[in-house]
Amino acid sequence: MKIILMLLPILFSSQFIAAAEIDRIWLTHKTNDPSKIVVNWMSDEPGDSVVHFGLSVEYGETVRIDDETTIHHVEIPLKHRDTSYHYSVSTGEQRSADATFKAYPTDILRVAVVADWQGKPDLSAIVNDDVHLLLTAGDNIARLWDKCGEGEKDCIKPYEELIEEYPKLFRSTPFMPALGNHDREIRPRGSKPPAESAYDVDALAFKRFFELPDDEWKWHFDLTEFDLRLVALDFNHISDFGTTWQTCHAFDENSEQFHWYRKLMKQPHGYVVTLYNERNASVRNQAQKQWHEQFLRGTCCITGFGYFAERAEVDGVPYYNTSLSGKGNQYPDPNSKILADEDSYILLTVKRGGAMSVEIKSLNSTVLDRQIYERR
Repeated sequence: MKIILMLLPILFSSQFIAAAEIDRIWLTHKTNDPSKIVVNWMSDEPGDSVVHFGLSVEYGETVRIDDETTIHHVEIPLKHRDTSYHYSVSTGEQRSADATFKAYPTDILRVAVVADWQGKPDLSAIVNDDVHLLLTAGDNIARLWDKCGEGEKDCIKPYEELIEEYPKLFRSTPFMPALGNHDREIRPRGSKPPAESAYDVDALAFKRFFELPDDEWKWHFDLTEFDLRLVALDFNHISDFGTTWQTCHAFDENSEQFHWYRKLMKQPHGYVVTLYNERNASVRNQAQKQWHEQFLRGTCCITGFGYFAERAEVDGVPYYNTSLSGKGNQYPDPNSKILADEDSYILLTVKRGGAMSVEIKSLNSTVLDRQIYERR
């Protein structure tokens, strides 16, 4: 009897390990093509990366990568619209429960944009909007250094904690974030520029954790059925450029970023939504106002620079500001049309072959502003 009692804990422990569930899962896109999606997850032990997926819990299709790792990125094809996919992931003996996500629609597309995610608020309003895609305008975490130690560029712990805070949301909704200064803060900023860089301009942790198109620090994503192009730029704390407070890549008229964006804007799209994490009035004046000239070719710009909700208009171009922490410092645009002290997000709704509505919504689902935009 004593021998049996001594063995029981070992047996139970082995069963627990074999049944360990993978629960840090998030969805992204790493190409400009919505017919593919990336399933990402973390495993406790290194191992292979396997995704089973299909239109039912029987799955039917599998993609496997044999390289051993603890952070997994597996791209799978999406052949269907207007339906839901089931999927499950595994690494070695570790498994996830069945999860689902919506395939992209053929009629009406809904996209949410958030920013300033440091406070991890209740996002039930976004969940209730049943969006097909979740974007950000930067500042997805509070900072890197207080969770990872100073100077650690590739530590992803703050991003892991973000996923753990909203497990159902991230495993059911594709997520495409833009960069903010907080996303790459590897040392305390301090009251004056420090001896070493306070920010990792290359954003190694961000790029390690997320699978995104293009260079990842800037990206674009096209939903061609809706004539919609989404673009993320790297603008934040631009007044600190050239100091050890520098956070972003170059943005002058000779920069890689400017030439890349100008080339994108020459390609015809009915709607172009541009995301970044800097004050709108500052961005549009850069490069002798050539950025604003490029924005004139698009539909609207969205930033998460200040802690408020706003819509401004310049030469017919709407410039939005949104923040999940919307009751803080305000930096009103000189051309502001609506300014609200509210925790907010932006909901884009596009009807195929029709117009696009842009709503500023509070986290209690109140519509603070609604505009309709026609194709350009």
